[in-house]
Amino acid sequence: MLVLVLTFLGFIAFQAFLKKYTPQPPVAQTQNQPAPTQPAAGTPAPVMSASAAVIPNTVTKQGSAETETVIENDLYRITFTNRGAQVKSWILKKFDNDAQNGLLDLVNPAAAQKFGYPLSLWTYDEAVRNRLNSGLYVASNEGQLTAPAQVTFEYSDQDLVVHKTFRFDHTYVLNVETSVTYKGSEIFAAPAWPAGFGDEVSPAAYAAARIDYHNDASTERTAYIFPSFVSRLAVKSIVGDNMLKGPFEWAGTGDQYFTAIFIPNDPTTAAMVTLNKPMDVPQKPGAKETSKVDVLGAAVGSLRGPTAERMYVGPKELAVLDAVSVPTIKNDSPDLRGIVDFGWWGILARPLFLWLKWTYKHIVPNWGWAIVLQTLIITIALLPLRITQMKSMLKMQRIAPQIKSIQEKYKKYSLRDPRKAAMNEEISGLYKKEGVNPAGGCLPLLIQFPFLIAYYRMLGVALDLRHAHWLWITDLSARDPYFLLPILMVISMFAMQRMTPQAGMDPAQQKMMMWMMPLMMGFIFFNLQAGLNLYYAETNLISIAQQAIMNRTKLGREMREMLEKRARKKDK
Repeated sequence: MLVLVLTFLGFIAFQAFLKKYTPQPPVAQTQNQPAPTQPAAGTPAPVMSASAAVIPNTVTKQGSAETETVIENDLYRITFTNRGAQVKSWILKKFDNDAQNGLLDLVNPAAAQKFGYPLSLWTYDEAVRNRLNSGLYVASNEGQLTAPAQVTFEYSDQDLVVHKTFRFDHTYVLNVETSVTYKGSEIFAAPAWPAGFGDEVSPAAYAAARIDYHNDASTERTAYIFPSFVSRLAVKSIVGDNMLKGPFEWAGTGDQYFTAIFIPNDPTTAAMVTLNKPMDVPQKPGAKETSKVDVLGAAVGSLRGPTAERMYVGPKELAVLDAVSVPTIKNDSPDLRGIVDFGWWGILARPLFLWLKWTYKHIVPNWGWAIVLQTLIITIALLPLRITQMKSMLKMQRIAPQIKSIQEKYKKYSLRDPRKAAMNEEISGLYKKEGVNPAGGCLPLLIQFPFLIAYYRMLGVALDLRHAHWLWITDLSARDPYFLLPILMVISMFAMQRMTPQAGMDPAQQKMMMWMMPLMMGFIFFNLQAGLNLYYAETNLISIAQQAIMNRTKLGREMREMLEKRARKKDK
């Protein structure tokens, strides 16, 4: 309180000092007072300070009306408007929209109207940003152009001068050059893809969006072994209007199947602004109920003067991405293959997909039947492991009474008792004597698990399976519309559990697992991709056939007789 009082008194005293000793402002001139005299010839006029001086732009260049310029090749049709020199439509000719009633437009109309259109310019000054993206530019070309082609947009007014040049060829890659001068100085105004993609029609589609960038000097590791040069930012970790400074060789945004990636000519001067804006969208196409989603975008430009970069806008298709050269990458594959995220199991998922694609091209021209054939080969190849599993289970069943006898002998000792360790030594000695590997029964399951995860990752990112048909399935990358495959998977898993001997398991536990495991897996797979359900259901059906044959062999008969004998003893 004392500090506040003294501060207040000091403030009053200081105001009085200023009023008494500082010069008073001049009295406003009235109409009766004479006008001030002009300086005589030869007398220098007063000079403005450098901070207050503004050099106006004497040349203005603006369009008189809104016009359109269309760039077209075999892959896309891009429609520019000279209002903001930005893209209002980016149609991919080889891909249908999710409604499958026309070609896919990568521009998200609802989000772009609120947050900006592709190839608009993004700067932190909102007033300047609005002027950059609403002014009428003068286009070097109007109407229809066929790639290879170039179009330049120019705009200037009193204090703003803008140049934007775009060059197109026969690929999904275009060259972008921009420069913005504001009040005589170059400013950071980055080309942007600010508002998601046109295939995002549900909250789940928006949630699949990411921002990725490649840092050739990264020290990150995948699964603690493999170097990872690609950083992937999920929706919840992205802060809107946050700047990430380079170096990075490519950076941009994408969703499950499509991407807009900037490839700076100079990675060391590049910077990316991450854009994240909330928006309400229908929970389902045409529904009245809405959900709040995050709309992602990215703007990439140079921090030192004009921006010169390439840009890839198109599908996350492996063959296409591998063909885009990025010579600034030195420690990784010098292309865009890192955009496709196969996850930790990429070392298996990528070869699986390439094999599946080869099967589709050279053997069966249908993705569903290609999955059927590939699954058949994988399951047959794993048959020796299944036989090894049965042998291990039989050996375990043979020595089960001896193990139980040893456990009964040490039953009176607690787990902390040092004498309990002798029990483990006796059991280990028995395993060694009989040549039993306790983990032998789990080995086939451990080997099959990576294939299942790899298939899940592959089907989640493989653009080729988007809208791929098979029998009643219209999209192998989406869930089964009639849930027939998940139901078949549950029934087949139930049958397989019933047929497979469970060595060392109590009959009550076996009965519980027979019901619980299939129902749990059915719950997990209910909404997963139809292609994954096809793989798993077919694996179960082939395994049932294998198990039926194996149960008729000498090994299978011996195991079943042993289990039946054990069950009869328990009943007595």
